[in-house]
Amino acid sequence: MPRLPHGLVRGDDGLVRCWWGASTPDYAAYHDEEWGWPVHDDVRLFEKICLEGFQSGLSWLTILRKRENFRKAFADFDYRRVARFNRRSVERLLEDAGIIRHRGKIESTINNAKLALELEEEYGSLSAFFWEYRPPADERPRRMTKSALMKLSKTPTSAALSKELKRRGWTFVGPTTLYAFMQAMGLVNDHLEGCFTREPIAKSQGD
Repeated sequence: MPRLPHGLVRGDDGLVRCWWGASTPDYAAYHDEEWGWPVHDDVRLFEKICLEGFQSGLSWLTILRKRENFRKAFADFDYRRVARFNRRSVERLLEDAGIIRHRGKIESTINNAKLALELEEEYGSLSAFFWEYRPPADERPRRMTKSALMKLSKTPTSAALSKELKRRGWTFVGPTTLYAFMQAMGLVNDHLEGCFTREPIAKSQGD
């Protein structure tokens, strides 16, 4: 069997994945079923941008394994409900050992939920707003290899999205956090060339 290009791994099921997607069963499921597939559901978009904020300084695997706890704690990330959280809600969440008990990130989630309502009113949906920030083709590497992916922590488009959200009052939305959000929600396709999910995702994105 020919040797795979750097960054690709063949699993026991015979499927070729990005290296990180073969590291744990949690990551394999996330890699195959979620990461990079286009998301237009407003609640899931809001959930992801919040969880990326909680992930800051931690590994995504830590957040992924606590995701169901986060969903329970934050009303399944229904931002209409989270926007009604108050000071007592914050204190309750700070006692919840199932999530990341960081006051600033908890308060940020509530703040951002209120601002998400404003975005929804202005654009009709969060999806309509975020998908305006799908980057142009010339911002992307010609070939997505491991070395190319490892250099991508932020882009001009993620910086522009970060700047706009901060202007609107959102917090924990730096350009690196937002590029990770864009990768996960399918605004970009950063699966490596040769990964079994890359082409299906490209088709689902209309590329």
